[in-house]
Amino acid sequence: MEENTVSDVTAPETDRGWESVDDVSWTLLDLDELVDAYWAVVAPVMETDGLDPNREKPTHSWLRDHGFRPLLYALREYHDRTFAEFWREDLEIDTVESGYDWATDHERTIEALESFLTSRRERKGLADSSIDTLRYRLNRYVTAYYEENDTGDLVTPVARDGDIPAYKAVDACWTAFDRLHADIDGGQTKRRIHLAVSNWYAHLVRRKWAAVNPADGLDDEFDWSNGNDDDTDTPCLATEHVRALYKAADGQEDRLLVLALCAWGLRPNEVASLRARQFVLDVSTDEIPYITFEERKNGPGEVSLLYGKEVLEDRLAMFSDCEDWDGYLFPSPHASRGPISRWTVWNRFTQLAERAGLPDEIGGVSPSPKMGRRFWYDAYSSSLDVVLESLDEIAAEQGSASADVVMQNYLSDSRARKLRREYMRDQLAAAFEES
Repeated sequence: MEENTVSDVTAPETDRGWESVDDVSWTLLDLDELVDAYWAVVAPVMETDGLDPNREKPTHSWLRDHGFRPLLYALREYHDRTFAEFWREDLEIDTVESGYDWATDHERTIEALESFLTSRRERKGLADSSIDTLRYRLNRYVTAYYEENDTGDLVTPVARDGDIPAYKAVDACWTAFDRLHADIDGGQTKRRIHLAVSNWYAHLVRRKWAAVNPADGLDDEFDWSNGNDDDTDTPCLATEHVRALYKAADGQEDRLLVLALCAWGLRPNEVASLRARQFVLDVSTDEIPYITFEERKNGPGEVSLLYGKEVLEDRLAMFSDCEDWDGYLFPSPHASRGPISRWTVWNRFTQLAERAGLPDEIGGVSPSPKMGRRFWYDAYSSSLDVVLESLDEIAAEQGSASADVVMQNYLSDSRARKLRREYMRDQLAAAFEES
């Protein structure tokens, strides 16, 4: 195989303006472009550190420490690839590599993980495919643990002969699951990851490697029922479904509920507990009103309010003269103060779906609030495709290879975001505005 060299690949890429990690929009690149960016940006930094980019695979720690975490994220979330797979299959570096690409370089932790998998294979008789799935779930936890606790050593905190208090080991484990809880929509996925992790720690306890299982009982701390989270395979509402729901909403409160689910993409529990102080409406002309979430740990802290501001303002005005109002947009109708529950959101949505004449099943599943959130995600992701299509003419005029090139090299992040929001607003208008 012809060997790649940094000088061979970086020179043609200077037109992209890739001089440092901050210049690269990793999540907007396809695999071929990620390869180019790797040789243009990552490889020179490796050389500076005395590493041979043509022979040596940088570790996860090295990549994180040098600001290349977005590359790992883009590979995992947008291309379903580990860095090892990218390094082997896309960079095609001719170096023999063995072993799984764990998200840690700590040898004792890797040994403990592999010991558990070997035991499951040899003593439980699990098939290779099941071992691969188990390994993937454990690695999701290792990744979250590293990112939250800034260490890949998962063994020392629970070691029998260690001097770290048990509560600190529990805190580190729970913090990692806080991150997984925020990053992963599917309740079933979270439960399966927790089961794998708890079984791994229990294995270490039985082997006398660990004194405590910090994941024990953690499932009692979270509500990972199917009704609480948005599974990634949940069908989404179609535009006509959202339009029917909104028309069936015969009051201000119901209209706001549909908007919060479908136009703002909120979870049922987030809708139930919405408060006036979360809304930032007084913004400059060039800015978008937004909703703040202080407790959305490790997730987006703000949600853009692209549609439905007028209905929201009417709702706020209705409470403006109420002296005993505690700020909740959906106050409980009972005597006790506070908001409605997430289950009330589910019940009201179900009643709306019946009045709107929605099908008994959508994609084989009964209509539920989380389908509104999926509608929002589907609409927003498709808006990027629309923007790219609109740039085709510009690409032709500029002699660029594609609209993607124009998007990446000639549009600022703020301009690209503005275009996506404009198309997103059009899609929401199509769903909510009455004919």
